[in-house]
Parts: sequence; C-alpha cells; structure tokens
Amino acid sequence: MDVLDVARWQFGITTVYHFMMVPLTIGLGILLVVMHTMWVRTDNPEWLRMTRFWGRIYLINFVLGVATGLVQEFQFGLAWSEYSRFVGDVFGSLLALEALLAFFLESTFLGLWIFGWGRIPKKVHLAALWAAVIGSIVSAYFIIAANSWMQHPVGVVTNGATGRPEQVDFLAVLTNNTALAAFSHTIVGSLMVAAALLVGIGLWHLRKRRLAGLSPEDVDHSVWRRSVRIGGFASLIAFVLVAITGDYQAKLMYQQQPLKMSSAEALCETEAPAPFSVFAFGKLGSNECDDVHSWTVPALLSYLAHGDFETAVPGVNQLQEEYAAAYGATYPDDPSFGDKAGEPIDYTPLLAVTYWNFRLMIGMGMLSAGVAAYALWATRRGRVPTSKIGVYGSLLAVGAPFVANAAGWIFTEMGRQPFVVHPNPDVPREDQVYFFTAQAVSPGVSAAEVWTSLIALTLVYGALAVVELWLIVNFVRRGVTTSDGAPTPGHTPDGDPDADVTPGSASTRRADDDDVLSFAY
Repeated sequence: MDVLDVARWQFGITTVYHFMMVPLTIGLGILLVVMHTMWVRTDNPEWLRMTRFWGRIYLINFVLGVATGLVQEFQFGLAWSEYSRFVGDVFGSLLALEALLAFFLESTFLGLWIFGWGRIPKKVHLAALWAAVIGSIVSAYFIIAANSWMQHPVGVVTNGATGRPEQVDFLAVLTNNTALAAFSHTIVGSLMVAAALLVGIGLWHLRKRRLAGLSPEDVDHSVWRRSVRIGGFASLIAFVLVAITGDYQAKLMYQQQPLKMSSAEALCETEAPAPFSVFAFGKLGSNECDDVHSWTVPALLSYLAHGDFETAVPGVNQLQEEYAAAYGATYPDDPSFGDKAGEPIDYTPLLAVTYWNFRLMIGMGMLSAGVAAYALWATRRGRVPTSKIGVYGSLLAVGAPFVANAAGWIFTEMGRQPFVVHPNPDVPREDQVYFFTAQAVSPGVSAAEVWTSLIALTLVYGALAVVELWLIVNFVRRGVTTSDGAPTPGHTPDGDPDADVTPGSASTRRADDDDVLSFAY
C-alpha cells in the first residue's frame, strides 16, 4: 500500500476507536444528569446509588475518550498537513472553540462534580454535572460542524492566489443544515448506546440477585430495576428519533451527495420509481455495479429519497459520468497527487462498504430497540427475568448500538470518497470548494513512517481497551456498594435524614479525602 492508503487506515482506525467512547460519554452523561437531578429533588437513596454507580462508568469512559481524542488532533499535522492547510481557515475557529470553550467547560465542571461530593451545596454540585454534560454536547457540535463542512462546504470563498477556502460567514458554518441533521442524529444515537448499557447490566444484576435468593425489597434491587426501565424507555424513544433524524439526513444526502446514497442502495441505473434494495449480491467488492443484483421493494427508495413513490433516483453509472464531466475523468498530472497523478478517478465509493455499513447501522439499531422492548416486557409489574438466553443476550446486545454508530460514521466518511472535502452542489460550479483525498497527505511522510505510527497506536489502543474493559467489568461485577457514596452536607449517602451528621461522626468522617478519591479513581 502507498502512503495514502496507510494514512487512511490509520485515521480510520483511530477515529472509529475514539468514537466508541464518544457516544457513551454523551448518552450516559444525559441519563446521569437525570439520575442526579432526581436525587436532589427527592432525596431517594435509589437515585443517589444509581448516580454513583453509573457515574463511575461514565468517568472511566470519559478518561479513555480524552486520551484517544488527543491523538486525532496530532494526525492533522503529521499525516495530513496538506489537508490541514486547505481547511485550516475554517477548522481553526471550530477546533479552537471546541477546545477552549466546550472541552474546558466539560473538564472543569466535571472536576468539581468528582471532588465536590460533600464539599459544596447539593444544587451547586448538581449544576456542575449539568455544565459538564452540556459541555460534552457542545463539544460534539463543534466537531460535527467541522465534519459537516467537509461534507457540504458553506460560508467560504476561494482565494484566487492560494486556491484555499477562506471563511467569510462563521454563522453559516455553524448553522450548516448538514451539521444540524448529523448532530441531532448523533445525539439520539448516543442515547441508544447508554440506554443499552443500562438495560444489559441491569438485567444481569437482577437475574444474579434472583438466583442468589436476595430480597427484592431492598434498595439495590430497586436500583437495577429502575436502571432497566429507564434504559428501556430511553432506548425506544431514541430509536424513534434516530429513525426520524436518519430519514431527514438521508433525504439531505440525496441532495448533497447523491452518489453516496445511490451506492448505499447499489442502484446502478437511474430508475423511476426507484426500488429499495433489501439484499444485494454480486461483485460489490470489485465495484462493478453492473454485476450487482438485488432483492428489492418497489418504489420505496423514491419515497425515502424524495417523499413520494414516483420521482426518479439517479443511478451510480449516471452519477459517475456526471462527476467525471464536472470534476475531471483523471487526477491532475501534479506532484501533489503522488502516485495518483494522471490516474483515472473512480467517483463511486466502495459499494461493499457503503451498502453493508448502511444496513449494519440500521440492523443493529433495530436489534437494540428489540432488546429494550424485551427488557420492559420482562420487568413489567415488578417481574424479574430469569431466562439465561434473554438476560445474557441483552448483555451481549450492549454492543449493538456501538456497532451501529461506528457503521454509520464509516458509511458517512467512506461514502464521500474520493473527496476529503466534497463539493457543494448548491452553488455554481465555478464557486464550488472541493479537495481530493489523494492530495491531502503530508508530502514528506513515507509509507514506512505511517506504518510505524499505525502499529504503535494500534498496540497502545489495544492496551487501553483492555484497561477500560477490565475497569468497567470490575465495577459492574462489584455492583452498588453500601459505602459507595460520599455524603453531602446534612445528608448521608443513603439519604437517611436521621443519621448523625455532627462533626466527627461516622457519617461525616466518610466525607474525607480518601472517600472522594475512592470515587474519583
């Protein structure tokens, strides 16, 4: 493989790995805010114990997310310096705001929340968590706005001397309709990830307690049952919203990147009305679209793309010709394109990647929603599920929305190739901004150097994955412990208002540094 292929593999692996942490951080943060708010409002010990338990899972994931996210920033200068020069005028403001505003808001107030147990007023402590979670959501928006600009460039003009886009309308970049669609889809998708975690772990603990003969009357039983119910309802609600936002995003993609969506359906020729492909077979892997055959649902694709059952949907072959006529049939014979200089351009993304990742995303989302429905049915009216298949299946299905999120991003990024910045069809051809992936790689980097960093990062990330899984499994197996919570002023961890909270008492002694650090670390 040449340096371009290795650099793409490196960025893909590190990005997908990092994105495994992001949706859990966002989704679990939202649910954690609900739990903590309910505890402050009700003083119910169940809510406190839920907050403390799920809060630790949240913190473990947050730390790994930060560690892996930092690597993403460095890659822009190491392997993709030409890309960084091209997008720098736009990305500079977005990434600066993400780091200086959103991430500092998130990390600062998360620190107050971690070390504030028993040291600051309850409502101030809750507000710190709210600020941290809002910071993570704002951070996600800036990153998605940057990515969406690559999908649909707006708010820029091209400098005739340098050929680089220069930002002239920051508000247009922030309100890019592609960013709004992707952000809403990502947030509800993140909620499905966190909800699946609550369902799987909660059901496992309920079954474990049932088999051990533990009383269903104690507070820990209520903690796990409430976690399952919250996760189940959140997952189903999020699934409906995922479907709605995904439908809007797909229609938008057909306007902005029609070749990506036609490739996702392996639609080779333009059809009116266009059928929806249920299953395709043939030479998907070789990108020979004419040798692909599908089982289809008549006219459904026209509805998904345009909202009616009659409008034509352009096929891959037609779009390939249109792109070649507009942007060139071959790469320019320029040294900046490396080995690709003068080579024919295949504007069709890898059909096997776009087609199957699109279905994997939808299928895993449906599986997760089905497990949530099972969990709600199995725990109705105080019931405790004992089915080994159902409970362990739900535990394994925790990974389903993770896979769905990863597949969605792989589809989104791979589907715009060979562009790293896709042209905006809403503006005249002469004013369009676009950039080929082949010219985005750092010119002074060799394939051997990128291979070295790729292998090193893969090994480090593999070690971090083992650490994170070990920590999470360890805390999950431990469950909710009676000494898990540090008291707040005037309140014990279990919410008992009659407990002794005078200075020097057992309750207040538990609010020392050791107790807080035990939560933090």
